Amino acid sequence: MKADLHGYLKDGRETLLWKLDGLGEYDIRRPLTRTATNLLGLVKHAAVGEILYFGVVFGRPFEHELPYVGEGAEPNADMWATADETREEIVDRYRRAIAHADATIDALGLDAVGRVPWWREQEVTLHHVLVHVTAETQRHVGHADIVRELIDGGVGLLPGHGNLPPVDEAWWRDHHRRVEQAALDAAARGE
Repeated sequence: MKADLHGYLKDGRETLLWKLDGLGEYDIRRPLTRTATNLLGLVKHAAVGEILYFGVVFGRPFEHELPYVGEGAEPNADMWATADETREEIVDRYRRAIAHADATIDALGLDAVGRVPWWREQEVTLHHVLVHVTAETQRHVGHADIVRELIDGGVGLLPGHGNLPPVDEAWWRDHHRRVEQAALDAAARGE
């Protein structure tokens, strides 16, 4: 069971990093929602999650302090990259956070107990944390998928596995038109 859960987490991590491929600095950083969701910020945030949940929660601190997390940190500072933070630094930190998290996952049994100080019910097991972080990572992969599609139309689950029907651009334009028309027709009926 642990290997299955860990496998889903690994897939999500790989996809999240893949969403950065082929894009320039502006595109990986630009905010595409009202809340400023951006690709590099999602990676930075995912690194924080891995560090906190698989490090702090199980008494296995990460090698470096994160100035954009905790008391005194600017709200949402882990959700975007400053101009001085490089893609390489953030991706490297995420990879190191993953290695640290994987060491915790490998070292502990699913029933190992940890403590989440920022939760109301603070006592958790590795199983609970593994499910939680996997769900959160996959949620952020969904965000990244939409953001990437808004940037350049790129979609897909994993490199080489687009998981969408093999159709051309004309089909997508027609499909988009049909979905838009259905929305307009439903609105006209008052639904």
